[in-house]
Amino acid sequence: MRWQTTALLAVILIALGAFYYVYEVRLGPERERAEARKGRVFSADLADVAELELKRANDTVRARREKDGWHLQAPVTARGDGGKIEETLTTIVTARSDREIAATPANLAEFGLDRPAVEVMLRLKDGRQLGLVLGAKNPTGVWVYAREAGKPAVFVVSDNVLRDATRPVADFRDKTVLAFDQRAVTGFEIVLPEETLAVEQVDARWRLVRPRALPADADTVREFLDKLDGARVAEFVAETPKSLQPFGLDRPVRLTLHTGRDKERTSRTLLLGRADRDKKGVYAMRPGEPSLLLLPEAVWAAVPKNVAVLRDRVVIAFERDKVTRLDIESARGRVTVTREKNQWRIVAPEAVPADQVEVGAVLFKLRELRAQGFLTDDASGIPRYLGKPAVRLTLTEEGGRAQTLLLAPSTDRRGGAQSVYAALDDRGPVVLVEAKALEELGRSVTDLRDRTLLSGLEPRDVKRVRLAAGGTAVVVERSGDFAWRFVEGASGAAKAASVENLLFALRALKWKEVAAPKGEDPARFGLDAPIFEATLLRADGSTLATVAVGKREGERAWVRTTAGPAIYAVDAKQLGELPKLPDDLKG
Repeated sequence: MRWQTTALLAVILIALGAFYYVYEVRLGPERERAEARKGRVFSADLADVAELELKRANDTVRARREKDGWHLQAPVTARGDGGKIEETLTTIVTARSDREIAATPANLAEFGLDRPAVEVMLRLKDGRQLGLVLGAKNPTGVWVYAREAGKPAVFVVSDNVLRDATRPVADFRDKTVLAFDQRAVTGFEIVLPEETLAVEQVDARWRLVRPRALPADADTVREFLDKLDGARVAEFVAETPKSLQPFGLDRPVRLTLHTGRDKERTSRTLLLGRADRDKKGVYAMRPGEPSLLLLPEAVWAAVPKNVAVLRDRVVIAFERDKVTRLDIESARGRVTVTREKNQWRIVAPEAVPADQVEVGAVLFKLRELRAQGFLTDDASGIPRYLGKPAVRLTLTEEGGRAQTLLLAPSTDRRGGAQSVYAALDDRGPVVLVEAKALEELGRSVTDLRDRTLLSGLEPRDVKRVRLAAGGTAVVVERSGDFAWRFVEGASGAAKAASVENLLFALRALKWKEVAAPKGEDPARFGLDAPIFEATLLRADGSTLATVAVGKREGERAWVRTTAGPAIYAVDAKQLGELPKLPDDLKG
């Protein structure tokens, strides 16, 4: 190829590249904007608008864009709802003329434009003004007659423009009750008729500082701030009411939130008045603002109204993962449980495996225990209320830190239900807790020990099952992972679901009590001649376990295993219906 040809091709490629850059890259966005504006009434964009004015039959709405958002100038002076205002503006700015109806109409009344429904005025940042006059809807109700301000032509636009331009004034108002960043709140004060409650955040913990110094309940504080942060004005009742007395705002509850600390601390205040049951709300005002507000009743319900509500109701605080020992003493005996390599084990009154779920449940109930009422703020009331505790529970954490919880029956009732006394020994306070705490925490060694009859049994390890009942014996063998077949007592495939259900029922079987520790008097329990017996065998022929089932009486059945001589009482429902051999196992 000659060098002249190569040079010519290079020039052509450069020219094409330059054309692409100019046409697509430089002019493309503007071309897309022009295409998007095609057919619009106005050529302005939303960001160009500095002020919106809507003249309606009964009022005029005027909103101005400020540095911190939209503000209403009329019919009231108030913060605007930026979302609703910009939603309305978007509808107006992007409105398209569907078709022209009349270039020079003889009678504007024919289109409802002699007495417009709305006169829209947009004031742009560059000082220009754009106007749109909206009249009546056309016969189909889908379109609205309109014309640009100062121009005669009548055209139609979507009825969405009229819908948004005639929103109630309340829709354009900011309904935020108090604007604050919940994460930045460092304290709050509630001035009630009877007392003043003040709460401060100290070292990432909430504490009451007035009327007295006490730990505050983190859940209550969080719920209160959540409700206040999410609250929205339900109704703008009036502007500058003649009297505050009918609304209970002549002597309001004053709520003040503090954000930041020291010199950077700022405060926001809300005044709360009378609750209106019919309207399901509470009247409120913000100092320095004329608007009388109605807030949802949930806001008033969330406001803490006394020390008892705000103070920390956690009875015993601890870190569950750091607990190393649990000692429980009650009328049901004493039991000591220790944690070894993340496993709980009973060490007294005898060394036996512990039920991990049951021990975990005790710790969970301890951590969730909450005071229903406070009888004393310290340990002074312990001799009176807990001199003879029904339950003494000592919890020891890593490092040897120990706390002892005392529980005793009480004649007090809370919410119509019986309560019990509780306190941390030598510390207090004395409190009331739910009555069920006595039973849930006063656990015995039997409650906490591992009562699984066949501990460690895994059904997948069972290769053969020998069953005997009513003089009939069968043996089934696993074939593959899920299939079973008869090898004795019958032939063919066995019903896999029935065999697997039996294995899982045996694995889950737990005893309720030890009926005969040494297996004495088996005839009494029907175990001299069991009604059912299951022997589980490994692949090498060795025995995994044997379970013999004796009598059933009501909700109980008695069983024995080859692990020892003891006879156990089990829940007959947990044992389930025993299969009839061999029919119930036939595939």
